[in-house]
Amino acid sequence: MDTQQMRNWFGSIVSFPSVVTEAESVQDIIAIVQNTEKYPSPVRAIGSNHSTTPCGVADNGTGVIMRKMNRVLDISADTVTAEAGALYIDVAKELQKHGLQFYVNVEIGNLTIGSTACGSTKDASMPGEFGQACSYAIALKMVTPSGEIVEITEEQPELLQAVRTSHGLFGIIYEATFRVKPLWSMAVHHETLSLDEFDEQLPTLKARGESMMMYIDPFLDTITVEFRRYREDKDPAKASSWQWKLRNLVWSTLAPYFSYTVTKYILVKRLRYLLIDTYNRLKSLTLVLGVRGENTVATAQMIRYPEKATNSRYTFSIWAFPEEEYMRSLRAYFRFCHEYYQSWGYRPNMMHVGYRISKDTSSLLSYSFDGNVITFDPVSTGDAGWEQFLVAYNNFVANMEARRCSIRSTLSQDGRSRRPLEIASVCSRDIENASTRRSAFLMSISSNS
Repeated sequence: MDTQQMRNWFGSIVSFPSVVTEAESVQDIIAIVQNTEKYPSPVRAIGSNHSTTPCGVADNGTGVIMRKMNRVLDISADTVTAEAGALYIDVAKELQKHGLQFYVNVEIGNLTIGSTACGSTKDASMPGEFGQACSYAIALKMVTPSGEIVEITEEQPELLQAVRTSHGLFGIIYEATFRVKPLWSMAVHHETLSLDEFDEQLPTLKARGESMMMYIDPFLDTITVEFRRYREDKDPAKASSWQWKLRNLVWSTLAPYFSYTVTKYILVKRLRYLLIDTYNRLKSLTLVLGVRGENTVATAQMIRYPEKATNSRYTFSIWAFPEEEYMRSLRAYFRFCHEYYQSWGYRPNMMHVGYRISKDTSSLLSYSFDGNVITFDPVSTGDAGWEQFLVAYNNFVANMEARRCSIRSTLSQDGRSRRPLEIASVCSRDIENASTRRSAFLMSISSNS
């Protein structure tokens, strides 16, 4: 059987499935998984294919494009139900018409509902809320590998907890219901601090009771913090969105295009990075002076990326750190970036970002299962040297014993079963045992489903 080429949105991951097909109904999905001769394994459900990991790779298998299953099926006072191929931003716009919104307004609006329901997302947590959108998925419908239709609801809390971060391991999700909330006005402003100032003020900043997203620049020694909070005393019907349009323009459109262009055409690295540093200073100034307001539209934070990537594309990598260890880790990372540049002449050509995310046990593989975390995420246009930097970056973090999401053994030391599917963040010194832990997890899933 001839193979076809399929790339992720950024273009960095290539897959060679034997079959690429579109699902327009649940009956189509059942027919696909049951006809293994026509639709060989592995079978992968594909949404917008924005992931920077190979989760959609289906070499010699079947890619199932879900985008035609994109209807919003029901909106109630506190829930929304949509098909898996619907874009998160499209559902958010529909909710806004009804005076409602998602709890988590993720940056990547092209995320599909199916992916949102069973994968890990990140956004700075609002006070008293989670930062992972899947935590608000309260019902899912899927087709299992045998072709059986299964519905999982809050009446099966342990199974729902597992499915929320199953990443498609249970089957193909074709419908999901999320808990939503009334549309509230949002206040936003930015402050730029040096690394030392941020370290000194972090306890006070956390005590403000606002969400915190960071634009991090190890080479300017700056952190520009985006503070957000809801304003129940403001009228969302009078809220503005231009602040978020400006933010998204300077961050997600102009910044990657400028960095791509400068990297491509300015061969002298000292001049190249001088120009990038200058743009980053101007961007931080724009955020501080321009992106502020007491009554903005919360859903306007989302970004609708073009269906096909342009020269404004960018990619990233993420590690989350326990909040109490964050500043030690961040300082070490700043030193790492400088040392790597001195040794290899490479540095990521965009500002890094970071998010403060609340403790969240709603999903089994939650990366903040044990407590609050803060991330720092290198960002790049994917220029030459990026992949090698990522290898060094991951080795650096592993050697620091930063925590990563992994899976504990399902057995205690005396051999007795722990609570089914127990998970926690573990130190990266245990990475060598990750494969064994995943196997234990999957075996536990099989025995409990």
